[in-house]
Amino acid sequence: MASNLPAPEGTEIQEPPTAGAWGEWNPTEDSVRPVRGKHRVAKQRGGLARSSTVLGVGVIAAVGASGIATAQDRPQVAISLPSLPDLVGADKSRQEDGGSGSADSADGRIGIIAQQSVQGADAGEVLRNRILQQAESQQVAAEAKTRTEAQAEAERAAQQAAVQEAKEKLEAARKAAEEAKAQAEAKAGEEAAAKAAKDAEAKAAQERLAKPAGSYFLPTSAYTLTSHYGDSGSMWSSGHHTGLDFAAPTGTPVKAVSGGKITSAGWSGAYGYRIVLELPDGTEIWYCHLSSMSVTSGAVGAGETIGRVGATGNVTGPHLHLEVRKGGSTTDPLAWLGSKGLNV
Repeated sequence: MASNLPAPEGTEIQEPPTAGAWGEWNPTEDSVRPVRGKHRVAKQRGGLARSSTVLGVGVIAAVGASGIATAQDRPQVAISLPSLPDLVGADKSRQEDGGSGSADSADGRIGIIAQQSVQGADAGEVLRNRILQQAESQQVAAEAKTRTEAQAEAERAAQQAAVQEAKEKLEAARKAAEEAKAQAEAKAGEEAAAKAAKDAEAKAAQERLAKPAGSYFLPTSAYTLTSHYGDSGSMWSSGHHTGLDFAAPTGTPVKAVSGGKITSAGWSGAYGYRIVLELPDGTEIWYCHLSSMSVTSGAVGAGETIGRVGATGNVTGPHLHLEVRKGGSTTDPLAWLGSKGLNV
């Protein structure tokens, strides 16, 4: 900036260019001539440095005002900012050389530049806060989205687990129903088989009973009569024989002399194993000293095998002891068999 001192007459001084053209104006010895006498042109001390300082502060303010985002897109440049005391000292030097007008003007420029710097800094802080708020809101939105997705995933997993559990329960119920059906069918089959067997047995009994009442058979075969009815001796507790003995090998079949029903079968003391056959007229036929019993209850037909010859009870050898009883009293078996047309 030019000095406020008047130039001497006859001295031609060129006006300096504007602040924006400081880089192109170079004062020479011809442009600035020395002044003789009391008046002299102020030396351009520190003018270029001061202008550079002002330019640097303006650049800082412009960068701050244009926003941090624009500054971040460019490479960082180190700028040195002189302290206010240096600027004030330089202006005081100029004031001593050229007057108070220059100091006042410099102070005004420094205040404007400082104010612009503060405004730029405030604008940058506002932009920074705005960016931070935007980043925070984006982070909050991202966290909310993550929570929503996690909750949705948990709900989907729960639904899948519920569907899988329902499928497993349905499959278990189906298997249980199939097992119950199979058990019911098996039970029904068993019941049907048992009923069929029972029906067959009943039918066989009816067929045996349906045989003619006049059909009679000898109680055994390949036998020898050894003791008759009424024989006396100490071998019998009553003192005499109450039946007819058919001596035969052990295991010889014993047959029903006629159709009837078995009323008793089992061990009977001195008689050994005994079967009692009751005929339709009430006559009882006793089969004693048996080695085994083939039929122990129910109806039997004439000539059906009901047991086998043995030597159980009070005996001296294997034989069939046959008794015929009517009304609880014994009768001669040989006579009774003969009355039925049998040749003993």
